[in-house]
Amino acid sequence: MLTLDDLTLQQGTFRLHANLTVPTGARVALIGPSGAGKTTLLSAIAGFLPPNGGRILWNGAEITRTAPGDRPLSILFQDQNLFPHLTAAQNIGLGISPALRLTPQDRARIEAVLERVDLAGLGTRRPAELSGGQQSRVALARALLRARPMLLLDEPFAALGPALKADMLALVAQMAAEQGTTVLMVSHDPLDARRLCPETILVAGGEAQPPQPTSALLDNPPEVLRAYLQ
Repeated sequence: MLTLDDLTLQQGTFRLHANLTVPTGARVALIGPSGAGKTTLLSAIAGFLPPNGGRILWNGAEITRTAPGDRPLSILFQDQNLFPHLTAAQNIGLGISPALRLTPQDRARIEAVLERVDLAGLGTRRPAELSGGQQSRVALARALLRARPMLLLDEPFAALGPALKADMLALVAQMAAEQGTTVLMVSHDPLDARRLCPETILVAGGEAQPPQPTSALLDNPPEVLRAYLQ
């Protein structure tokens, strides 16, 4: 379970407060007006932004000051964060060993996960030789191989076409169900939230509200969200 205990984030005149919990295995969207602090909140959970107050806990253990690489999570960004000089297999292998010291067993796992995300036979290609959808699958494969209990998505599929994006969201849902992964996804698209996330955190007016049913929120949005969605 992820707990944001009276968490406060402040940058200049911007301030965001969160006091909420996300159950283990839940898939939750973060939605709200531009600039409300969705990515900021995700960055704090990932460890890239130190909070000004409060605590972040995972299963009761505080991780507020834990280094990003030591947190029980993986994060996918919109730019996929792939290294252009490495092959797809090597980019995935970073999820096992940042130094790419890989055993034959590790390489077998990489081949298996490439097949899992429909990239069998493409492990020797570099990112520039892959389509946008294939690059997304490489990034997702790396997260799949790490098998961390929490997955943070900062709109990694926003640049994809509707059909391919739907495929990627379905793959995330399947992966999360298989591994019991807790998913938090920043989204500007209410359809994406409906597809992947049964619950949604509304981020608006300086507050990240506790998760609530996605359908109920989007079917009858409060004024601050209605104005944004129109």
